[in-house]
Amino acid sequence: MNLPEIDYSRLRPTDWLPTSVKEMKALGWDCVDVVLFSGDAYVDHPAFGAAVIGRTLQAAGFRVAIVPQPNWQDDLRDFRKFGAPRLFFGVSPGAMDSMVNHYTAARRRRSDDAYTPGGRHGARPDYPSIVYSRILKELFPDVPVILGGIEASLRRLAHYDYWEDRLRPGILADAPADMLIYGMGERTVLQLARRLDSGEHIAGITDLEQTAMLRPVAEIPGDDNDNIVLAPLDRCRRSKAAHAANFKIIEQESNRYHGHKVLWQDTGGGHAIRVNPMLPAMSQGEIDAAFDLPYTRLPHPRYRGKTIPAYEMIRHSINLHRGCFGGCAFCTISAHQGKFIASRSPESILREARQVTRMPDFKGYISDLGGPSANMYAMGGKDREQCRRCLRPSCLHPAPCSNLDTDHRPLLGIYHAVDKLPGVKKSFVGSGVRYDLSMHPTGDKAVDRANADYNRELIVNHVSGRLKVAPEHTSDTVLNLMRKPPFPLFHRFKELFDSINTRSGLRQQLIPYFISSHPGCRVEDMAELAVETKNLHFHLEQVQDFTPTPMTLATEMYYTGIHPYTGKEVFAATTPAQKEAQRQFFFWYDPAYRSRITAELRRIGRPDLIGRLFGTRPPHRR
Repeated sequence: MNLPEIDYSRLRPTDWLPTSVKEMKALGWDCVDVVLFSGDAYVDHPAFGAAVIGRTLQAAGFRVAIVPQPNWQDDLRDFRKFGAPRLFFGVSPGAMDSMVNHYTAARRRRSDDAYTPGGRHGARPDYPSIVYSRILKELFPDVPVILGGIEASLRRLAHYDYWEDRLRPGILADAPADMLIYGMGERTVLQLARRLDSGEHIAGITDLEQTAMLRPVAEIPGDDNDNIVLAPLDRCRRSKAAHAANFKIIEQESNRYHGHKVLWQDTGGGHAIRVNPMLPAMSQGEIDAAFDLPYTRLPHPRYRGKTIPAYEMIRHSINLHRGCFGGCAFCTISAHQGKFIASRSPESILREARQVTRMPDFKGYISDLGGPSANMYAMGGKDREQCRRCLRPSCLHPAPCSNLDTDHRPLLGIYHAVDKLPGVKKSFVGSGVRYDLSMHPTGDKAVDRANADYNRELIVNHVSGRLKVAPEHTSDTVLNLMRKPPFPLFHRFKELFDSINTRSGLRQQLIPYFISSHPGCRVEDMAELAVETKNLHFHLEQVQDFTPTPMTLATEMYYTGIHPYTGKEVFAATTPAQKEAQRQFFFWYDPAYRSRITAELRRIGRPDLIGRLFGTRPPHRR
């Protein structure tokens, strides 16, 4: 695909945060207050965390520089160039956990990196949070180092690392940073900057919400109304049941409306990690302020003539909200962003949409009006007092909460308002849609009618030929462990999708996502999935082998073999042979897999499925 060249002619180099001393001096600065180190290229866009944190601090009057993808293997000039900042160094690995970014589910090194110019790999180390912090502390031992980003957030306490196949301590035990900010960090980093600016010392700032720090083990209190003491790291290494029990506590505390307990974990060596409670979701004013900052929405000019694949995916997209209350077992969103939705105002969304329409390369098509889950905009509990007491990790599983307001009318209003803007020909929804949310009968006729209207509007006006949804599996047992709805609901949605397309004279495709080797999934479950999807005339494209990532329920089941909420044993395919035996069923229609699949079905005593898969000519691809 030929991508349009970025037009930098209307902007000046000083419109970005400075990435060099020359750029800093062009702003009239002799030094900076904060230097941010990022494992990603610098894209000045609200979808890129380093830009958001930098712009947030800049708007408060702080002088911020950014060093994207510093070279950690030479004379470390990238780490030295701005000298010691007045307040602190900020460190983030980028928008992804570095190990997910670097390695496949088969633990093979990836050949590309979507967050690097040209998509080239090798521009960041494994665990950059640790590597960058160690370098900075060696060069500037007296300057505070603050960790942020998803890698630090999801590794804030003891966690299973799939790539090393071991239980690692909270990342502060390995990264010599003074503090870790987890979750969405704008409010906390701003409070920290102001307190340091007022003369407080970093060692004395232990009370900031949404932070973690290493403390002497002697400070661990007893369990009380304000503290929870988790099983220590050494016990978790001896007892997987203890680690599973910890996870339940951590997930529940992460998903509270407003956290109120401090978590403590003895991590060995005389140290403990203290994790302060999570903040409530941003107010509408707060999230508007974060998105209304003066982003150029472009990569820094240092990348002129180069393509950054992750940016190309979102250059004409608009994020409507943060948070997700789906609670999928394999997903990290709620652990990082929380389960309560923070939604932007229509005015803020329309301001960004107008900005998109003014981009020189805009051709009239907004690629995504979405969010972590596309259709959770402006949703939440009808009675927020119930939400304050709630410990459910999912508002949708095992069934949508009776207190959940699922009214899609505010979202429909956004679609209609954006589509009316001059210059907008069409807006699409590229984010994942929760059809169990839009199809849930509420008993309120007005809401049910609006939600039916939403499904129709989505399918007719906001699908760019293919709508991606995520049933994830067909087995009731596996879906229950995934915290996903039963598969018959996908059948109903597909019937609705096909019916609306037929009535509207459209020929669009429904593209389902599926996962193999999720905890609880056995070979026969994948064989049944193959038969089920064959009968629906799918040749699957969007498939993946389960990859355990830190701080998810699925990862804890994979590692411990225990469901943290029930204590029951859970089977998990853990060896390469077990995982490949499951994955091959995605490709039953490929002749190269037929003999292996046939042999596997005979091995597990299910020869009846051989005829159901191969007894007739495979259907045409849809």
